[in-house]
Amino acid sequence: MCGITGIFHFDKDRRVQQNILKQMTDIIHHRGPDGEGFYCHNNIGLGHRRLSIIDLSTGDQPMFNDDRSIALIFNGEIYNYIELKEELKTLGHRFHTTSDTEVIIRAYEQWGIDCQNKFNGMWGFALWDKHKQQLLLSIDRLGIKPLHYGIHDNTLLFGSEIKSLLAYGFPTKPNDEVLGLYLTLSYLPAPYTYYKDIKKLQPGHCLIIREGQVTEKKYWDIPQVPEAQMLTDKVQVYEQFESILKDAVKIRMRSDVPFGAFLSGGLDSSSVVALMSQIASQPVETFTIGFQDKAYDESHLAQEVATRFNTKHTLNYVQPDSFEEALKHILFHYDEPFGDSSAIPTGYVSKYARQNVKMVLTGDGGDEVLSGYTVYQGEKFAHQYQKLPGFIRKGIPNAVNVSSKLMRGRLKYTLNRISAVTEASNQGFIPRLINKVSWVEKGVLQNLMGDSSKYMTIEDYFHDVFAQCNYQDPFYQVMYFNLKISLPFDMLTKVDRMSMAHSLETRIPFLDYRLVELMVKVSKNIKMQGYERKSVLRNTVGKALPKNILHAPKKGFGVPLREWFKEKSFENHLNSLSNQDFGLNSNTIQTIVKENQLGKKDYGNFIWMLFVLRNWLARP
Repeated sequence: MCGITGIFHFDKDRRVQQNILKQMTDIIHHRGPDGEGFYCHNNIGLGHRRLSIIDLSTGDQPMFNDDRSIALIFNGEIYNYIELKEELKTLGHRFHTTSDTEVIIRAYEQWGIDCQNKFNGMWGFALWDKHKQQLLLSIDRLGIKPLHYGIHDNTLLFGSEIKSLLAYGFPTKPNDEVLGLYLTLSYLPAPYTYYKDIKKLQPGHCLIIREGQVTEKKYWDIPQVPEAQMLTDKVQVYEQFESILKDAVKIRMRSDVPFGAFLSGGLDSSSVVALMSQIASQPVETFTIGFQDKAYDESHLAQEVATRFNTKHTLNYVQPDSFEEALKHILFHYDEPFGDSSAIPTGYVSKYARQNVKMVLTGDGGDEVLSGYTVYQGEKFAHQYQKLPGFIRKGIPNAVNVSSKLMRGRLKYTLNRISAVTEASNQGFIPRLINKVSWVEKGVLQNLMGDSSKYMTIEDYFHDVFAQCNYQDPFYQVMYFNLKISLPFDMLTKVDRMSMAHSLETRIPFLDYRLVELMVKVSKNIKMQGYERKSVLRNTVGKALPKNILHAPKKGFGVPLREWFKEKSFENHLNSLSNQDFGLNSNTIQTIVKENQLGKKDYGNFIWMLFVLRNWLARP
């Protein structure tokens, strides 16, 4: 795991200045504190920061082939590098290191850009081919590792993080058009960033820069199987799933440094720990973040798993006084507004884990691969609900809304959710999904933003996304959205930035592409038997877990911001939020804050999103 950055001048007579390349590389020191390396040749410059995990002695980068006509910088891990190395040896290739980096070079020599399809791993890499005068930029199939790029000063600039491009002097003009996307989703999907001319490379894509042209190519996509051909043999699915997941965990435990696991107390991370414990020759180190607010805390469940599998367990707590530090941390490491508040506990668990290990396995991706979010239950419910007579469907939300007005606190929040689910079930799929993913009601957002003609609408964006989707069943359409949009640009972005902020590598077994390709072909009735979430996992690896894990309600890795923002200590923060002009309606902000304080609505995460946006816009 590392950080990469680079410069490519389109003018072949213009030489890269290594001192500028070093500035771009130094600013991502946190991604690779173990070493640095540079390659400058005429108009091409590659910079690398190394976090050494495999081949500690001979894995330095940039790495070259034998005649130095190929130069590679690489962020990530190729988990099947041992198997690929053996295959390449039979094809006549000789190796000088034990690193997975050299495997990429030899694979490129053998298969060209098609080598990307041979890798099982996570990566962002840049490969310069001197003979072809070609630069190849690539990221992995699911976007676990990031790559940002832009053209400025007749130069293509790229980096693992946007801050490398800014260190070159890239213009910082905000991309105001995407404000509505951020305020709806809490993140910005590729290719967009909050900078006018900087883009994110999309998962499963690569850029080929040659003869002054920049060409984007898709080398992989999720297989969209016709719904009538979905797999329905439960026994076969269970066997294949368990076999692949076990191997995915095993190959991700390849490491030359100490490692452990994040353990939230949920089904996914608990299953990963269970499999690690079967494979490891000594107790697995596990790390958990807890909250004093029991509604958000699963540390007691994590402890049950730690006890069952005899792990070396560490528990730490996140407190409200972490707010200021967390805000500064997130503004620096995300480079643009990123409003998913679960970045806060992710940062803290990464910090504490790094004190003991250099790499962890996580349970991320399980909800996406297994169709395990509650939204999938909602889609099944909507399918049944829409069969009811119209007067009943309209009457239920009205009755719930009347009851909600008489309540306060958690019961009111529960009734609000019931009302939202029943109202959404009366709508079409895209409006229903927008309601589900939005952090604030559409009317409130319109009042907040004012003239919407200046912004890209979430409706237009969703229509563009689903124009590429062949599924007709809303259950599979949600699966498509989760795998293509929310997974890479919310969940994986969150984990990458917060773990690398502490120089910690995270590996994600559920996102082994073999597992993804299997599970997208599985019928929804196998994935979710009745309304049971993650039936496939529960009936395979889950059988080894404590029963409390299997029966626990679904909890996100959230922060009790709703309650924090009711506390007196936040009053000055909240007043400044609504009094400072940053392009949004201050009266609407005051209403949002007030309704959260009175317990009428849960606007905790949305208020956090506003704090992040305001402070990012006010950066120097």
